[in-house]
Amino acid sequence: MPAPKVWVTGLTVGAIAAVVVLAVQADKGLKPHAVAARPSTSASAGAHPTPTKSAAPAAVPAGSGTGRRVVYSLGKKTVWLVDAGNTARRTFAVWPGTVSPDPGTYTVGARTRGAITGSDGVKIEHIVYFSVKSGVNVAFSNAVDGASPPPASGVQTGGIRMRVADGTALWTFGSTGTKVVVVG
Repeated sequence: MPAPKVWVTGLTVGAIAAVVVLAVQADKGLKPHAVAARPSTSASAGAHPTPTKSAAPAAVPAGSGTGRRVVYSLGKKTVWLVDAGNTARRTFAVWPGTVSPDPGTYTVGARTRGAITGSDGVKIEHIVYFSVKSGVNVAFSNAVDGASPPPASGVQTGGIRMRVADGTALWTFGSTGTKVVVVG
């Protein structure tokens, strides 16, 4: 009979192999198709919103619920990452696409961390999907190159862009199942 170390080693190797197989199968599954704006030569520093230089972060919008959540204000083009104690942990400006979600409460349904190419050819990453409107996936993301150009004219885009550091923070905060509250 083999020694206990051999059995433990064999079981460990088998478990690791099973996890690798499942990860590969999951990676080959269907993924939502992200849409983002194409960078253009007209995209300049003027296309970036000017961050607010205040001592305190902007207040979380009234009527955005309670508890841990991502709050997105359509009118202010701003996102808040709110902890369970209703304190904004991070607030930042975003650049919405041409298709906006309706005000309401959503849930993060899927995420893609690595870079993918949107339908318009832009490399995007840290994609956090939370809605579909008119057949267009609505998701937070950042362009790999950090660009924030206006959406391509005539193209329906549901990508809500942000700076790379903000995309990383939202990716870390917005795990699958996280509540997303969209306000006017």
